[in-house]
Amino acid sequence: MTNQSTESKSAEDLAAEQLAEEIVQQAEEQVEEQHEHAHEVISAEQERINELELALAAAQSTVADQKDSVIRAKAEVDNVRRRAAQDVEKARKFALEKFAGEMLTVVDNLERGLATIDAEDENQKTTFEGINLTLQGLLSGLEKFSIKAIDPKDQPFNPELHQAMSMQEVEGVAPNTVIAVMQKGYELNGRLIRPAMVMVSKAAPSVDTSA
Repeated sequence: MTNQSTESKSAEDLAAEQLAEEIVQQAEEQVEEQHEHAHEVISAEQERINELELALAAAQSTVADQKDSVIRAKAEVDNVRRRAAQDVEKARKFALEKFAGEMLTVVDNLERGLATIDAEDENQKTTFEGINLTLQGLLSGLEKFSIKAIDPKDQPFNPELHQAMSMQEVEGVAPNTVIAVMQKGYELNGRLIRPAMVMVSKAAPSVDTSA
């Protein structure tokens, strides 16, 4: 009786153990399936993240390229504007220089005409005053365009502004001094357009006292 009960119990135990093993196996399979599913989900998410990162990098590269293009275009526009402004300024200066050259010829003729008239002669006084008034009005108009005369009488000779036509020794005058102006010079906005034609003093020859 006892042996039969033991055998029956052992069979029940075996069945229970087998059932437990099956349950554990099923549980392990379910865990493995869930793990594989989770791994697939993670992989899909990581792939999506990689795609987004690539798209972001491409967008940033596009923005950088567009920014460089905008900067280059702006620089080119600035260069074109600067060149245009320089061309306009050159054209304006050229036009003024040409205008000044024409007017200086008139000034020279008026000054030469005044030099031939005796201002003290009553018969010529009216003519002198008329020509002189015209000359002063013309010079005043030229000054409005920044055209100024260079009249360096009694000033040191300056080769950048004066052109020496002759040299002469003058007692009591320091060497390289302008002693006469044969033709006035002129400058436009501080730029020389015609040098003054001048006569310059020179030093007296040295005397050899050793003899």
